[in-house]
Formats: sequence, C-alpha cells, structure tokens
Amino acid sequence: MAKKMNQSAQKCTISIQGMHCASCANKIETALLKKSGVTKAVVNFATQKAMVEYDEEMVQKEKLAKVITDLGYTAFFEGMGRGNDREKEAREKEIHDLKMRLVVSGLFSIPLLIGGMILPLLGISLPGVVEKNMVLIELILATPVMLAGSIFFSRGILTLWRSKTATMDTLVALGTGTAYIYSLFLSILMWVGVRGYEKVDVYYEVAALLIAFILLGKYLEAKARGKTSEAIKKLMGLQARTAIVVREKKEMEVAIEAVRAGDVVVVKPGQKIPVDGTIIEGYSAIDESMITGESIPVEKKRGDKVIGATMNKTGAFLFRATRVGSETALAQIIKLVEEAQGSKAPIQKLADTISAYFVPTVLGIAVLTLVTWLVLGHALGFALTTFVAVLIIACPCALGLATPTAIMMGTMKAAQQGILIKSAQALQNAQDVQVFVFDKTGTLTKGEPEVTEIIVKNKFSQEEVLRYAASVEKKSEHPLGEAIVKSAAERKLKLAMVTKFKAIVGRGLEAYVGKSKIVIGNRKLMEEKNIPANTYEQEIQQLELQGKTVMIVAVDRKVAGFIAVADTLKESAKSMVERLHHLGKEVVMITGDNTRTGNAIATQVGIDIVLAEVLPEGKAEEIRKLQSRGKKVAMIGDGINDAPALAQADLGIAIGSGTDVAIESADIVLVREDLQDVVRAIDVSSYTMRKIRQNLFWAFAYNVAGIPMAAGVLYPFTGALLNPVIAGMAMAFSSVSVVGNSLLMKRYKFK
Repeated sequence: MAKKMNQSAQKCTISIQGMHCASCANKIETALLKKSGVTKAVVNFATQKAMVEYDEEMVQKEKLAKVITDLGYTAFFEGMGRGNDREKEAREKEIHDLKMRLVVSGLFSIPLLIGGMILPLLGISLPGVVEKNMVLIELILATPVMLAGSIFFSRGILTLWRSKTATMDTLVALGTGTAYIYSLFLSILMWVGVRGYEKVDVYYEVAALLIAFILLGKYLEAKARGKTSEAIKKLMGLQARTAIVVREKKEMEVAIEAVRAGDVVVVKPGQKIPVDGTIIEGYSAIDESMITGESIPVEKKRGDKVIGATMNKTGAFLFRATRVGSETALAQIIKLVEEAQGSKAPIQKLADTISAYFVPTVLGIAVLTLVTWLVLGHALGFALTTFVAVLIIACPCALGLATPTAIMMGTMKAAQQGILIKSAQALQNAQDVQVFVFDKTGTLTKGEPEVTEIIVKNKFSQEEVLRYAASVEKKSEHPLGEAIVKSAAERKLKLAMVTKFKAIVGRGLEAYVGKSKIVIGNRKLMEEKNIPANTYEQEIQQLELQGKTVMIVAVDRKVAGFIAVADTLKESAKSMVERLHHLGKEVVMITGDNTRTGNAIATQVGIDIVLAEVLPEGKAEEIRKLQSRGKKVAMIGDGINDAPALAQADLGIAIGSGTDVAIESADIVLVREDLQDVVRAIDVSSYTMRKIRQNLFWAFAYNVAGIPMAAGVLYPFTGALLNPVIAGMAMAFSSVSVVGNSLLMKRYKFK
C-alpha cells in the first residue's frame, strides 16, 4: 500500500467527516495513494482520520484534502488547538444530525411498525376506514422516513457516480429505495384502476423501518466511536490554560501558548505545572500520575525536572521552561498515541482486503438471488424480499471497526500506565517476542553507580589515583565516570586541568594531566597500550565476582591502581525476569562489562544468557545473531549506544528516562523506571490481540451466516424468508456490538 519514500517526505493528519463504513476508508485510501507525490496513506475508519506521507516538492497538502472532498467527504487538517476543536465540532455535529434524523424516522416508523406488522401478527383488525386507506397511510408515513434517510441516497449514489465504487450507503440506498419505489409503483397501478392490481402487497413499512433501524445503529456507532477517543480527549484537557511567568522582574499571568522556552515560571500549591522545565528555586511534591500512572507524589527539588500538566501538591517553586507547545511531554504522548491509533496492525490486512471487495460482491449476490428466485418461478415480491434482505444484512462496517477500535483502546490503556506504544504493528509484535535482551547499565541497574573501593599500586595514594581518574572522567558522560567524579567531590579533591582528551569507545579514556599521560579503562585498553596490568588479575577478578566494575588507572604506562564501582540493581529487575520466565520467554543481558561482572549481575536477577564485553557497535550484531536462530527478539535499553540495537530488534523498548535518540529508535517507550512495564506491555498486547480476534470472528461469522440466510437458503426447509426489517436490525447492531466489545477493554486491569 505504500510507495517508496524520499528525503523530502512530510507527514500530515487529516480529519475526515462523512465516512460511514470500511469501504469509505478503503476508497479514500486508494484515491490518496493514486495522487502523485503521496508515498503512504493510511485511512482509519474508527478514528475518522487519514495519516499521509507525501513529497512536498510534488504535491501540496491542500491538494490532499481536495482529493477527499472530491469524493464527497469533508476534510480538514489537524494541528495544535483549533484542529482538535474542529474535530470535536465535527463529531458532535454528526451525532446531532443522526439524532435528529433518528427522531423523525422513529416518530413516523413506529405507527408503521404497529399498524403494518405487530397488529396483523396479533390478529387484531384495523378500523375499516384505516384498512381501506392503509396503502395511502403507509406512503404518507414512510415518505418522511425516507427523507430522514436521504444521507444514504445522496452519499451512496454520489459515490457510485463520482468514483464508480459502491459503499455501505450504496447497499442501504439500493435496498430501501427498491422496496419504496416498488411499493409506490404498485400503489399507482392500484389507484389508477389497473386490472389485477385492485389489492396489492406493499413494502413501505419495510423501507421505513429499515431506515429507522440503520439510523439507530449509525447513531449508537457514532456515540461508541466517540467513547473510544474519550481518553485522549481527557489527556488534551489536562493541560493548564494559563501560566505565571516572571518578566521584567514582575509576575504576570499569560496564556499557555505565550510561554517561551527559557521563561521563569512560578508554580504555587495546588496549581498545574504549565510546561516542562527544571526547578531553579523551591521544593515540592508533585503528582505525576497522569504521565506515569504512579499515584504517589514525587518529591522535587532544585535541579529536578518537572512535566507540564502534572499537579503541584504542597510547596511553591520557580522553574525554567525547557519545552513548550508541541514539544512538551504531554504533547509528545498525545502525538505518539494518535499516531499509534491511526496506524494499522498486520492482522488488519485481511479485513481490509475483504472490505475492498465486499460491497461489489454483495451487490452481485443480491442480483443473483433476485434472478434465481424469479427463474425458480417465485413472484417478483418474493424475489425482491430476498434482494433487499441481502443488501441490508451485509455489513462491512463491523469488519472495518474490529481492529482499529481495539487498537485505540489498547494503546490508551497502555498510555495510562506510562507505556507508550508507537504503532499498531508494535502492539501486535509485542506478544510474539521470544527473547528479551536487556542492556545492563541504566536499564537493569539504576545507572547511578558508586565507588566502593580504591586500590592503589606502585606507591600512589588513593587521593592521587582518584584525582587523576576524576580529572579525566570529568570530560566523559559515562555513568561510571560520573561516580568517580562524584566520589572526588565528596572528598573535596581539586581536579587538574586535562589536555589531549580522547574517548576510546568500549575501552576507556586517555588524556594528559600536566606532562603525565593518564589511561583509564579495562583490560583490553591496557593490552592495547602495552601497560602491564595482568599482574593484578587475581585482585581484579575477586572484585568482579562481587558484581563490581573495575577500572584500571595508569600513569605514564605504570599501573597506579584500580577503582571498583558498583551499580545497584533496580528493585523490579528480579521479579520482572521471573515473570518473563513464567511466560516462557528467554532473557538475555548485554553489556560492555567483562564476563565475570556480567555473570555476577545476571546471577542476582536470574538471567539466562550474558553477552559480555560487547562494544556499542556490536550490540546490533548480537541482536542479528539471536534473530538468525529464528527468534523474535526485543531489545530494552536507554542510551545512545543502544539505538542501533533498538532499531535492529523486532521490537525496541526504550526506558523513558533514557536519551532522545534511544526513545526515537524504539517501538515502545516506558515512561516510568519500573521494569514490570516490560511485562505489562506484553500483557496489553496479548489482551488487545485477543479482543481483535474476537471482533474479527464475530464480524466474519455474522456476514458468513447472515448473507445466505437473507438470500433464502433456509426457505426450502422452513418455508419462511428472513424479514428485511430483522436483517436491518441485525446489520445495525453488528457494528455496535464490535465497538462495544472493544469498549469493554476500559475495565481491564493490568497484572
């Protein structure tokens, strides 16, 4: 469905008003893909949106909206603020319009239901004057109902005329229109006195009641579809409307849109934090549950980050705005969730393929049914009953709603728990992963290591070794280096000036302090620099067996000592591994540390396999090796050096506290530090896919069973045909039942 993209490709989201079945979505998608310059188009019936990638050098995005409007639909672009308002207005307008049409159809069709169907079934006779003029009364009552259902005729016929394609509206228009026009034709023959038509059987009540029930179904479906997006609307409503900023040494209240990056913002007790930033003065406890799902307020002090739309509980503080507008964490979460909801899971391909051919196939079956019964010698009224029933009972809407409604609910349930799933494909893939590969530092561990031992050699003192190491590590951003710098600060050591600094990826650092050359790193680095560190191998191994990382410090090619650093495991690491094992998953740890340290950490948490001494560029290769065994592999990491592996894996999972690069490369982002969210991601994937399979089963089963029944295959055995009104009721509620099944996901509790 997608063409090859180029470097100038842009993305846009288009809200669409007027789609009423999966065939509409398929038709719009096909038309967009035919437009020169469009590289990818996904139209989602459930969300009423199109996600389009296009080459801006070849096509303007306004032309994309015109493609949709030319098909008879309303289209407008989404954006921050007004786009969301327009979408809400469009949805409310659609629901109001359907409600008014439903009221009109109900008022006029209920008398038809009572007089034309219920009373005759009960054997109750109508008054003579009513009975004599019943055909005229039915025509008078049915006509306003047909006008209330005019949307089916205008859309169904217009679409057929403009794009030479049929939709669900076309089926409804043909079915109800045939019943009404046939009845009107018979009525005219009776009123003008044509012999043989003194008394006729008309189908006005069938046409009217079909319209009424279908409008009821569409109204309930629109209301239900609105509920599937309620959660994301609540997210949008969480944002503060105003902010207090300090400008020209004065506090002033401004609209949230007026806050700029760099502004100093004042937050008082009980107020929402307007945008993302860093505290520069004050202290407080902040409720971040709307982002992380964690109900306990988090204590914040100077230097800590705060997130827009979270709630300040106790203290007052000042913070400097760092991310505003569409860059805030909340805006990014909404964007990720909307993109996931607008994407399609692989399992949806079958439903899409069937939906594309569904309406033409049903039209063919209906015509074949009509001709067959006529050939078999049945009356035209009999054959028309089966023709109308087939047209009306068929429902591609249920097929079109089965997958996206479940995806919408699944991604929102996950987002409420701080699990951001970027696409429907990622949501589907999570349940199939067999091997989970975890980075060690910052993922399994807290990434806040501490210096535990400083062992000196060759007459160097601990202060000298730590001062040399900290001076060089000051220029590094590695967590282990930060621990050494922190230790030196705690001892109040004055660091030296460093020159000719060089980071040697996966091995260590080298630099000059004065005229002395300092080398800090692992065994491999010492071997490469011909520094005799193997003399101390036994001491180093003893520390590594305790799960500590040892960094050797050499001064002018002489070992000055080594520093042992330990990183604490996250509290949830062990229980998470146990749960993965319970699910039958294989767990692997990948680390740049040596094998002994890696094994010591793995033993503590119960990990199966350790891939140690892996350089950053080698992580993706290790993922490929696991995949070559025919396994579906997930990579879980948080650093820049994890990005290639996250991209290589079948499923990339980034810890939300990690780097932007890692998060960008991942398929799933865990906002919280809780590793149990890895298991919860699998859980929501399995649950959502179970719901999708249920929806697809009932949608397929309904059509497979319903169409033959409507065609009259049981007539030779039962002597009765399926009443078109019953067919209309079944069609109306089939879509509602599928959406309702997806809405039940609101009640789901994570394990």
